[in-house]
Amino acid sequence: MKKILAADIGGTNSRFASFHVDEKGELLLVESKWLNTADSPSFGDLLDNLKAGGFCLKPEEADIAVFAIAGPVEKSVKCSPPFISWEIDISNGERDFGLRRALLINDFVAQAYACRSSVGEIAEIIKSGDLSKDTTAAVIGAGTALGKAVIIPDGNGGYLAVPSEGGHASFPFETRQECEFQQFLLTKLGDRFITWNKVVSGRGLSYIHEFLTGEDVETQDVVGKILPDSETLTWASRFYGRACRNFALETLAVGGVYIAGGVAARTPELVTHRVFTEEFTSSDTMADLLHRIPVLLIKEQNAGLWGSALLGLQKLKE
Repeated sequence: MKKILAADIGGTNSRFASFHVDEKGELLLVESKWLNTADSPSFGDLLDNLKAGGFCLKPEEADIAVFAIAGPVEKSVKCSPPFISWEIDISNGERDFGLRRALLINDFVAQAYACRSSVGEIAEIIKSGDLSKDTTAAVIGAGTALGKAVIIPDGNGGYLAVPSEGGHASFPFETRQECEFQQFLLTKLGDRFITWNKVVSGRGLSYIHEFLTGEDVETQDVVGKILPDSETLTWASRFYGRACRNFALETLAVGGVYIAGGVAARTPELVTHRVFTEEFTSSDTMADLLHRIPVLLIKEQNAGLWGSALLGLQKLKE
């Protein structure tokens, strides 16, 4: 029986899971474990802490290990994650860590593969449409930053996920009042231009609330204050809908847009608000297409583990 070690390593938590491949070639989750990332001064120490914690699958016993990491990945083996104090380099994974076979992927690449696993099958439908696994799908999610990725069929019965750093692109302000908000952010932040990261993720909700009300509070406090008919929620929902719409059009994601993790899972009102769907389908030229594209919300906190495991399963079949 093949064994897969899946990991989703973030700035706060490092999640691990042991998967078995059953006789039908399906993934079976055996055990999962969360560790505090900051407790480990290096990647090697993180693996040692995993073993010391009594995890059922030692890294060296896995037929393949797939590590998802929040940051740009070089050649599937190196990453300098922006929110972790140490680098990961598995270019000599067997020598350095005892890994038989291993690869490193961006965390939203893992989220993209999760869309084509059992996690995607139980995702909550936010907007109905023509759901298909045989064409391009997009995954997007706001947390500390705005993550994006695309997944397409590979022509051999599997899938290929493509990463993105689109959260660093310029945010498209549209109305006069939105342009006033843009100027507010430019003055407050001292940036040359405002990115998606600053509007729909991180402290974006707090910035919107401060602009509209004059009240400067932390994002978690804003969540406790906003009401279904509040202007803050309306603006935030519109911006999230715009993020999803633009990415759907840029990638022609007729297979669906999956919203992953973070902000939307904790505050689903952002994507269930009527303004979200209105903004998502708003287009002078592509409204019919957008109405056919389904939008789904992934609430499973271990989605990245399932995505990493699915890629591992694909690699074992090659």
